[in-house]
Amino acid sequence: MNFTRWSARFPGTQRRAAARTEHAAAQAKRGEGSVPAARGRTQDPTGKDPTAGEGPAPGRDAPPADLTVCGTAATAGAPGTAGTALLTVPSLDELSVREVLGRLPSLVALVYGPDHRTAYVNDAYAAGFGPRPLGAPAREALPELAELGLLPLLDQVLRSGKPRTVKNRKAPDGTSYTVTCTPVTGIGTEPGTTSEDDPEDRGDRGERGAGVLVHLADVSDHAEAVERLRASERRQREAAVTLQRSLLPQELEQPDDLRIAATYQPGGTEAAVGGDWYDVITLGAGRTALVIGDVMGRGVRAAAVMGQLRTAVRAYARLDLPPHEVLQLLDGLAAEIDASQIATCVYAVHDPNEGRLVYASAGHLPILVRDEDGTVRRAADHTGPPLGTGGWLHSSGTIALGPGSTAVLYTDGLVERRGEDIDEGVAALERALSGAKGTPQVICDRLMRALGVGADHDDDVAVLVLQHPTRTGPDAELFHNAALELLGGVEAAPRARAFAQGVLASWRFPVELCDLGVLAASELVANSLQHGTPPMRLRLRRTDRRLIIEVTDGDDHLPRRRRAEPADEAGRGISIVATIASSWGSRRTPGGGKAVWCEFALPDE
Repeated sequence: MNFTRWSARFPGTQRRAAARTEHAAAQAKRGEGSVPAARGRTQDPTGKDPTAGEGPAPGRDAPPADLTVCGTAATAGAPGTAGTALLTVPSLDELSVREVLGRLPSLVALVYGPDHRTAYVNDAYAAGFGPRPLGAPAREALPELAELGLLPLLDQVLRSGKPRTVKNRKAPDGTSYTVTCTPVTGIGTEPGTTSEDDPEDRGDRGERGAGVLVHLADVSDHAEAVERLRASERRQREAAVTLQRSLLPQELEQPDDLRIAATYQPGGTEAAVGGDWYDVITLGAGRTALVIGDVMGRGVRAAAVMGQLRTAVRAYARLDLPPHEVLQLLDGLAAEIDASQIATCVYAVHDPNEGRLVYASAGHLPILVRDEDGTVRRAADHTGPPLGTGGWLHSSGTIALGPGSTAVLYTDGLVERRGEDIDEGVAALERALSGAKGTPQVICDRLMRALGVGADHDDDVAVLVLQHPTRTGPDAELFHNAALELLGGVEAAPRARAFAQGVLASWRFPVELCDLGVLAASELVANSLQHGTPPMRLRLRRTDRRLIIEVTDGDDHLPRRRRAEPADEAGRGISIVATIASSWGSRRTPGGGKAVWCEFALPDE
């Protein structure tokens, strides 16, 4: 760009000048007497032309006699006639580059040569940074450009000949600028480039060659608004993540027979987090419920729905219902909480006596189980639609979880990627799980790394890992099982007491605990013999932390604790058990019967 004739090189300038010439010629051809659009005549109230017969009217047969340019009013006409004002705006061709740049409110500087010597700064630049000496290198004369880190950019623009723009460069005084550097050529190579009368131009004339026009626009208000918006987003995200984490379990329950770890990673840097959640619920009698779910959508609303569903799951779990019945209750509740929110969920129950997981799924991804030899199995499809859709009867499935096995429950953020089928992600998780060894927390971390989940991941991720460890040596001596089939009639009661006495003594429990255990077993067996139906079984189980006594029978009527009157001969058995045991409960079994159990905490050694 030639700096001397910069205005004449603007796109469209020459076309507009030619158009004005053609328009003037057309006005002349249409005949004399045409009135310019910017002028008008006043008329007498009678409708006659007051200038008729008084000679040629201004603008009709002769040009205006008195006309001032650049905003000064121009009047023409005979005395007594109303003059008209004409405002003439100068064309771009009539302005010099100095006039254009000098009137800009933005800061403009012109530098030239490899040292970026100062050729010009406009009034706004001088007002912002003070007067600048011309002819000196920019590093000395324009230190603010160095403070803004623009000197390398000037070199790049001068070398490449291409304009460059950088945004939101902050000066030491806190002002932010968006800077555009445009290459210019031919500085000072044409006549008229400088003025002999202008002291700023003296000593600055001569061959200057290529240079850079630096335009600084003050965007401090915009930068401050952006920073306030980012700070607000950070605060909202922190609040959302805090809410999300407060709704998750602060400390996982650790069952006697399982080792469990979980991790949650909020997605990305957005203020809105998701509705992923997990939970571990101790059901009693050594059984444990494991839950993982995902509320569709993001933000506080999804987190609030998640919190309500998690609370409801814990309440339903206390009823010790089968997994599919828990999901059935959740399905109706989710529709009542928010019909527009859809959630997926897996609810599984681990029973150490059976060595398996019983589970039900509402639109969630399958459970993965890694056996001790490294083989990974995928839970069979017992999956219904997501929660909140209604009209579906869920069903339960089972998957073996023997000693040495590891199970993984996860949300879709772990395996779902844009542009990939989700089955590919599940297959990648299976490969990662097959080689993952160590504690549950170590496996959680390894799976997250293997699937590429980091701080910038675009979706929330929740992972729940449980292990059924293999116990050997002294550790194995702390876990025992014993069972007795209750055959016959009332004579089964003394056999059950004798069996319980012998087993508890062989497990080397203190005498007081043995007596309490025998009393509890006697009461539960008596209750089952009186109110239950065959088949009946007494099961004793010890762990490293508790003694569990459980009696099962074929009747599905669940006992309840009630206050017995002094004259009543029955109704005190469950009250006695509830008084002497640490906890007790009952549940229906899949075969149509029930199980009644109680637990005693072992004394610390």
